[in-house]
Amino acid sequence: MIEPTERPELDQSQVTNISQADVQSVQADLVRMHQASADTINADEVELQQSAAANVKANHVSAHQSAMARVEAGEVLSQSSALGFMQAENASVSGYTGAVLAGSADIHHGMAGFVAGREVHVRDARTIILLGQNVTGDVTTLMDSRSALIAGLVGGLFAGLMLLLGRMLFGRE
Repeated sequence: MIEPTERPELDQSQVTNISQADVQSVQADLVRMHQASADTINADEVELQQSAAANVKANHVSAHQSAMARVEAGEVLSQSSALGFMQAENASVSGYTGAVLAGSADIHHGMAGFVAGREVHVRDARTIILLGQNVTGDVTTLMDSRSALIAGLVGGLFAGLMLLLGRMLFGRE
């Protein structure tokens, strides 16, 4: 009978540097990417420079001129980047972001679709929907409570009319 061999634990931290390559999955203590892409990144610290990632889970994420679809992190610093969905305890974002859920969010020089957080600081940015316990700064929201109510009523009326029209044209007797 062959006994399984044990792998010794390495005490040194693992650093992965990726440049001008496409990878499926990366798992390390520190991941640095330059002009590269990855589907999944699991790390303690992630640094992206002109790179793209679909799914990132890390304690600290730093991105410059990069794109990320989904980010879950303790701290995120994103400069001139595009993010789809981000969930973080502390977030500092410039560029384009779909949704930000953060304990403390700093949105500057860009646009975010949905921002929610306890502390939200905004400088020269636009949002569609902004929810925050404490909001400071200059922000332009594209949809205030009045326009949200009107959009909801018009959308509901339109959907109801389309259902009635569909039932009249294709309805069952």
